[in-house]
Amino acid sequence: MTAGPTTDTRSATAPPRPAPPRGETTVTPPAAASAAAIRTDDPTTDPAAASAAAADAQAPAPTGLPGNGDDDPDERTAADSAAQGRTHSASSPTGADFTRPGGMFSSLRVRNYRYYFAGQVVSNTGTWMQRIAQDWLVLSLTGSPLAVGITTAMQFLPMLLLGLFGGVLADRMPKRRLLVFTQGAMGLLAAGLAALTIGGMVTPYYVYAFALLLGLVTVVDNPTRQAFVSEMVGPKDLANAVSLNAANFQTARLVGPAVAGLLIAAVGSGWAFAVNALSFAAVIGGLLAMREAELRPTEPIAREKGQLREGLRYVRERPELLWPMVLAGFIGTFGFNFPTLLSGFAYDTFKVGAGQYGLLNTAMAIGSLTGALLAARRGAPRLRRLVGAALAFGTLEVVAAFAPDYWTFALLLMLVGVFGLSFNTSVNSSLQLATDPEMRGRVMGLLVLVFTGGTPVGAPIVGWVTASYGPRLGLLACGLVSAAAAGVVGLVLARSADLRVRFDLHPGRGGRVVAFVPRTGPARKTELATAC
Repeated sequence: MTAGPTTDTRSATAPPRPAPPRGETTVTPPAAASAAAIRTDDPTTDPAAASAAAADAQAPAPTGLPGNGDDDPDERTAADSAAQGRTHSASSPTGADFTRPGGMFSSLRVRNYRYYFAGQVVSNTGTWMQRIAQDWLVLSLTGSPLAVGITTAMQFLPMLLLGLFGGVLADRMPKRRLLVFTQGAMGLLAAGLAALTIGGMVTPYYVYAFALLLGLVTVVDNPTRQAFVSEMVGPKDLANAVSLNAANFQTARLVGPAVAGLLIAAVGSGWAFAVNALSFAAVIGGLLAMREAELRPTEPIAREKGQLREGLRYVRERPELLWPMVLAGFIGTFGFNFPTLLSGFAYDTFKVGAGQYGLLNTAMAIGSLTGALLAARRGAPRLRRLVGAALAFGTLEVVAAFAPDYWTFALLLMLVGVFGLSFNTSVNSSLQLATDPEMRGRVMGLLVLVFTGGTPVGAPIVGWVTASYGPRLGLLACGLVSAAAAGVVGLVLARSADLRVRFDLHPGRGGRVVAFVPRTGPARKTELATAC
């Protein structure tokens, strides 16, 4: 979206800011930042531009909705759209340029994103129907939570082995075209599994094979979808769009499991797979209906050697990327093993049927949807919020492990969903805002790898613990690992930014019970300290 005109508060004697050469990007510093925080040691920086940028930093920030209400992308020219695509705030891990949200649904003002969002509502509902039907089918065929864990592991094993290559492909190819291909392949796989199940020929090994094939397609689809969001809405609405995508997914999670439970009970799992196969037509139609001139495409990178290592080095050298990745790895490997855990609680602990099992997923989806909508109202995420959400998520899993009955467990799952989704959206949007566009596919590929690629490691372990010692101990272990990882990463981030945690039980008006403050002396002007 293009921002509306703003009043120039610089002195009339200040030299005008030269336009950046074609292909370069510009970064607007936070309104509250000091002029000293502006980078001036770059030999390519023009002194006049640095002076103008410093003056901008001291100017009062605009208030209200961006664009004064007239930033409808339908009225934006193709040239404006292209220019917008070359401007980003990748060097700011806090997304400081975009901390003023334009409302809970601001990104839906973008026509292309509305098409994408509508298609995803249908497709995500079908995906959740298949997920529930697949887990219940395997459990019915084998009677073992371990088999459910193996199915989940087969689906996510390709991400563990090939996830980084999927990110490289996302950077090398036009993302919309790539998504049409991957979504079509997923639809064909769902149709094949439906045919086998309805025809009575399905076995656990067939389900394992289809899960593996689906995982291979997801290797490319997932990082491409993550990186494509910024091409639809731009950096200003990126955090909002990520949160709305999550809300979309969780809304489908409210509907999909409930419908799947009824469909399984009435006509069997195969018809849930068939509905999912048809649902992919909606998202493909949305992609094809987009106006290409209104996209902000990142120029695909040329194929060269060492691009995978370059992505790893890029993340390793930036603490604001590295440590959230580490935390996402622990949370994804152990904290988000719900297909294995919930089926165990339903089948063994509470001894309920498919309908009640679907309601457990629905209860968690209610909490997750709440967390996504709350995140959509906020601006760019802070690392303290990310760590706090992970800590609360792990702690609530520990409490849920001791739930005395089915309905108490369902209520606690809602709270788990709130903080789990808050962590998920925070880590996604914070990493995208802190990443250069040409690296975004590889960074998102690495995030998907550590967040979901760890499932082949965690799912069999959690499945074995659940089968051997019961679902309660399995969930307890997952919660303890998640909470411990959040605590350690939070301390490492604070120390890296030369900050310490301060607790104040009487903070006073406008104060905080928990706050990050400088360890000694004035706070260092670092990006990581600002991100915390």
